[in-house]
Amino acid sequence: MEYFNADIELMSRSELDIFVDERVRNTIRYSAENSPFYKRWFKKNKIDPFNIKEHEDLRELPIISGKTIRENQPPQRNEFLFKSVECSEVFTIHETSGTSGIPKTFFSTWDDWKRYAEKYARIFVSQGLGEGDRMAVCASYGMNVGANTMTVAAKRIGFTIIPEGKCTFPVRVMTTYKPTAIVGSVFKLIHLAQRLEDSGIDPKESGVEKLIVGGEGFAPESRAYLDKIWGLDVCNTYGSTEGAMCGECKIREGLHVPEDLVHMDLYNEKMKDFVSEGNEGKIVLTTLIPNGEKAGTVLINYETDDQTEVLSKEKCRCGRTHMRIKNPKRVSENVYLEETSFNRIDIESGVFHPQNMKYLTGEYEAFLYYDPVNNQTTMQVGLECRDIHSCDIKLIKDNFLSSFFKNNKILEDYFTEGIFDIIFRTVKTGDLGLYKLKGRPKRIVDRR
Repeated sequence: MEYFNADIELMSRSELDIFVDERVRNTIRYSAENSPFYKRWFKKNKIDPFNIKEHEDLRELPIISGKTIRENQPPQRNEFLFKSVECSEVFTIHETSGTSGIPKTFFSTWDDWKRYAEKYARIFVSQGLGEGDRMAVCASYGMNVGANTMTVAAKRIGFTIIPEGKCTFPVRVMTTYKPTAIVGSVFKLIHLAQRLEDSGIDPKESGVEKLIVGGEGFAPESRAYLDKIWGLDVCNTYGSTEGAMCGECKIREGLHVPEDLVHMDLYNEKMKDFVSEGNEGKIVLTTLIPNGEKAGTVLINYETDDQTEVLSKEKCRCGRTHMRIKNPKRVSENVYLEETSFNRIDIESGVFHPQNMKYLTGEYEAFLYYDPVNNQTTMQVGLECRDIHSCDIKLIKDNFLSSFFKNNKILEDYFTEGIFDIIFRTVKTGDLGLYKLKGRPKRIVDRR
C-alpha cells in the first residue's frame, strides 16, 4: 500500500483548497449550532457564522488558547462549554498532560476517533508500514488520545500493535514478539538501544525496520545519532490531543499536514499578525469536520504552544500534495535573553554533535543564573559521560559551542561580549540531578 487515502492525499492544490473551504463552512456551522462556547463567542464578537466562507476568512477571527479552554470548564465553570455533543454521544474523555496548569479536557465522539485514526493511518503508510508489521507503542494509553487512536489506525491498515505504553519494557519483548517498528520519543529510543546493547543485542540486528519518533521536538543532530545507532532512517511525527497529527513520509523533507482534517495557520505574537510561507510562527489550528459527522470538541483558531514554519505547499517527491512543515518547537521551552532566545532543541544540537557522542550518553541538564553585578547570564550545562576519565572536555566544549551558536549570531555576540556565558560540568553515568526527579525531566531550569 503506497497511500492510505490516495483520493485525498494526491489532490491538486486547487482541488484541495476548494475541499478545505467546504470543510471550513461546515465546521463553522456545526460549532454555531452545537458548541455552547462558540454560540456565545460568535455573538460576543459580532460574527455572523454564515459570512465565513473560506479558510482565509479564519484569519479575521479572534484567536483562542489553552487558557480559553480552562476558563470554560470546571472548576472555573459548572459545565464544559466546549463540549459540542450530548453526553450519550461522547465515546471517550481525554486530558492534556497539565504540565502548565489544570489539564484541558477534550470530548471525543466515535467520529473523532475515526478522524484521528485516519491521520495516523496516512502517516504510518507514508512511512512504509503495512500488513504483517508489528509495532511496539511506547506512548501512554492513559488520558492522552495518541496511542489509542494509533491502535485503531493499525487495525485499518492491517498490522499488529504491541501496546507497551512505555519503552522500559523487558528486552525479552524484542526477542519474543519481534517488533518490526517502534514508536517513542528520541530519548526513549536511545535508552532502549543501550539496554539492547547491554543485553548483547545490536539494535541494528534487532529486526526493527522502522522507528517513528514523536512526543517532543528534537535537534537534527539527535535524530542523526538515533539513525546511526539503529541503522535506520528515523521518521518524525507531531501530534496533540487538540488534533494536529502530522508526519514525515519516507522522503523526510517535512511533516505532511492533513489539510482536509485540520487547518493550520502560523501567527507571530510580536507582530500580532499571521505570517507568510517560509516564516516561523505559532501554530494556530482549526479542527475541520466533514459534513454529517460529529465532534465532541470543536476548536477554531486555537493557538498552540508550538512554533514552526511552512516548508512547502508544492507536491512532495512521495506524490502527496498536502503542505509540509518543519519539526515544531515548544514555545514554553524558549529561554529569552535580551533581544534573542534559544530553545531546548538548540542545546541538544550541541550535546549531540557527532564527535561528542563518542564520549557522551546524550543525557544532559542545563541551569541558568543571573549575576546582576556584572549583568551576565550564565548557563551551566551538565553532561553525562560514558567514561568520566576519558572524556575530551575541550573537544566537547568546542563542538557544543559551534553547533549551539550556528543559527543564532546575536547569542554568539552576547557570548563574545561577556553578556552570556556557558560553563560545562561533566559527570559519570547516573549522576545528573534529573535522575532524582519523578516524571518527565525538565531539561532547562531557569534560576535567574
